[in-house]
Amino acid sequence: MSKRVSVKRMFPRRGGRFGRAALAALAFGASVLMAVPASAASVPPAKDLAQKTCGTLTARVDEVSGRGPLFLRSYDNSYAPGPTSEPALSNAAFTYDNALAIMALTACGQRDKALRIGEALLDAVSLDRAGWKGRLRNTYRAGAQKQRPIPPNGWWDAVGNHWGEDPYQVGTATGNVAWAGLALLTLAETTGERRFRDGAAELARWVVEHTRDPRGPGGFNGGIQGFDDAPQPLTWKSTEHNTDLVALFGWLGGDFAGPEREARDFLDRMWTAGGDHFPIGTTPDGVTTSTSTSGLDAQLWPLLLPQAPEAWRVALSYAERAHGADGGFDFNDDRDGMWVEGTAQAALAYRAVGRRGDADRLFGELLKEISPGGYLYATRPQVLTTGLAIGPDSKTDDFLYYRRPHLGATAWAALAAVGWNPFTGKTVP
Repeated sequence: MSKRVSVKRMFPRRGGRFGRAALAALAFGASVLMAVPASAASVPPAKDLAQKTCGTLTARVDEVSGRGPLFLRSYDNSYAPGPTSEPALSNAAFTYDNALAIMALTACGQRDKALRIGEALLDAVSLDRAGWKGRLRNTYRAGAQKQRPIPPNGWWDAVGNHWGEDPYQVGTATGNVAWAGLALLTLAETTGERRFRDGAAELARWVVEHTRDPRGPGGFNGGIQGFDDAPQPLTWKSTEHNTDLVALFGWLGGDFAGPEREARDFLDRMWTAGGDHFPIGTTPDGVTTSTSTSGLDAQLWPLLLPQAPEAWRVALSYAERAHGADGGFDFNDDRDGMWVEGTAQAALAYRAVGRRGDADRLFGELLKEISPGGYLYATRPQVLTTGLAIGPDSKTDDFLYYRRPHLGATAWAALAAVGWNPFTGKTVP
């Protein structure tokens, strides 16, 4: 019998103080660097990081036998390549992470590897277990994809003797749908195959039909959370999600010009509300600007959009003041530690605006965060707060990141090191 459970404090939308374990890891990393021959130590940090992250992503695809569709596991254990011991995460392949992996592998020159993930993503777009077309779940099961429809993630709870699922994992976050669409457009560009573009358009239509919200600043809301028989609309609106949609709708063009303007108008209104930065979005009423916390990606991702106004670049200065932490950047403005994925995003943003020296400094920090299995850790401290809740039923700010080896952080590091803009499918200077 299947039982649907909510597993708290685990799930990123897509992965305290600086603790002794983190300090020990850094000390170990420093000792290893001291032992590296001078010729190896002189490799530019971007090139070194690109080689390591591209190599890891390529190897992870090759570990799945055959040539068929696959999804990559989002989290490793801390000691070697392999699943974490937590059942809800041990075989979880987050859609966002796998979309990033498609882009990163493409940037790394590994198109055939990217295609294996892209084929699985396209299959998931084509048909959902509930009969929807164009809707993606936030999380699928890692490994070769032989079952149709491709099932969302789930796990056997041996203690409770039931099959478990999580309301976030089987839900659909608007930003994750947008990133999947961008990944499919990346494949459409590199292969010339129309079916990938058609899949991206299907995703964009789902977003327009199910998340469009003209109230207040307009734009698009957070999506859907919950199980198939009781889905809950996420009525807040995210600056990050609407940034993703500007990129997706703009890349598609044509019939999506109107939705692109709506998402862009939302960004303009958030910028006006923030003055020198982008607020994280709205409260659940869909109208009121949220000031409860600050989001790093909301400051960085708009700078990667085609024709981003130069005035927006002051958001980088805001990010340095409000999010700078421990040699990199924190997710939110409590500055309780370095968020590795976000630090990689900042490195790419620095490259995009011509601040290569600042990017290289961050590449050096990212090289310290490579786990024994090759993935970068999600965080530098053991636990990192975000100031956000996992879902509408959360009673506290229970969306946390942990120091786990993370596919998403690794893919972002590869994108930044190669200099690949995921919103355009092109390299930055």
